[in-house]
Formats: sequence, structure tokens, C-alpha cells
Amino acid sequence: MLEPALRETINVMNAAKEAGVRCVVYTSSVAVVHMDPNRSPDKVVDETCWSDLNYVTSVLDWYCYGKMLAERTVWEMARKKSVDLVTDIPAATIGPLLQPNVNASAVSILRTLNGWKKTCSNSIIGLVPVRDVALAHILVYENPSASGRYLCIESMLHRAEISAMFVEMFPGYPIPTKCSDEVNPRVKPFKFSNQRLRDLGLEFTPVKEALCDTEISLQRKGYLAVLPQLIKDPKIIARF
Repeated sequence: MLEPALRETINVMNAAKEAGVRCVVYTSSVAVVHMDPNRSPDKVVDETCWSDLNYVTSVLDWYCYGKMLAERTVWEMARKKSVDLVTDIPAATIGPLLQPNVNASAVSILRTLNGWKKTCSNSIIGLVPVRDVALAHILVYENPSASGRYLCIESMLHRAEISAMFVEMFPGYPIPTKCSDEVNPRVKPFKFSNQRLRDLGLEFTPVKEALCDTEISLQRKGYLAVLPQLIKDPKIIARF
């Protein structure tokens, strides 16, 4: 499964070198930075961080393994071929859907709104609006001073926090409010820094607005029933 993806990465870097491309912007994933059970809770996750590869393989998280292998490979090739490389590291991307089908990030939200999930898991998730991810790619490409890695996260939230936002905005849907794990303490979001992208001029869209955009998009594409809205926030109302 990993070999074709790595071969494609290698081909892209070779083509960039042959074509004299000034800068390659590579899209990675937050999975490559946060999976480290030995990291202190007080540690701020930033661009210097990498997930623990031994831990990733021990829990059989092959998505994270593949993302780590791909980014490390592209950095190695960039050094060997003297190609200017910048990596954008987004969290789960939410917002309007361009494609007709539902992607992995939107599926999680859809299942929260349509009643498929009866409880919210005792877990956290990083979120970032899709428009911000697109703008981040443009900023790191067009700014000659951009270099290295850029963490693209707007918020780290517990699943229950996301449910609470949806209950406030769209109370007509069967949104789960009870946590599946009522025994253990609630998992706390880790600290992170997106300062490098902010320094390039990126002003992140509030995650609540992006969640609203996702719901509206799911409605318009026929995945959710259209229900009366009880939203009071004028910024969110304006998005309808």
C-alpha cells in the first residue's frame, strides 16, 4: 500500500528538480507530529515535533506511518537534490465540500449530526477550515522567506465540545451529548502552536464557523435534512 505513494512522491520531486521548480509545497498531516506517548502534557506541539515511529507501528496506525515515511522521504530528497521544500501540516480539514462525495473529515461530522453516533468518544481531534489550508499553501509558496514546516491547526477539541457546538447551532439534529467513556477523565487537548503561519499573515477562521459551513454543505448536497436554524451569531447567520 505504501510503495505506490512513495513512488509518486519520488517522481514528483524528480520532476520538480528537472523542471527547475523554485519551490515545492508538500501537504503532510498532523498525524506526523502528535503521536508520542512520552511527550509531556506541557509540551507545545510545533513544527519541530515528530510522532514516535515505534509507537505508531505498535498501535498499527498505518495511516500515520505512511504519512511519516512520506514526509521524511520528501525532506531527504529535497536535501539531496537541492530543492527548496516547504511542508504544510494540516489537521482534519472541515468546511464546504467541492466534491460530490463525503471525505473522511466530513464523514465524522455527518455521523455526529445524522444520529449514527449515539455517544461521543472520549477523544480529541485537531480541526482547520479548508479555506485556511488553501491559503496556507499560497502563503508558504509566495513568501520567499518561508522555509521548513508549518503547522496548520485552528483548534484542538474534545469530541464532546464539537457536539456542544452543534447542539447550540443545530438543535434539531440527533446530536450525541453523552460521552462513551464516563469512567475515565476526559482526554485533554494537547497544546500546539500555529504561530509560524500567523507570522506569514494567516488569520484562522474560527472553528465554529467552519463547522457551520460543513453542516450547510452537507445539507446542500443532500446528506442532511434541512431543519429550521436557531443560530443567533450574526457572523454564522450570514453564511446561509
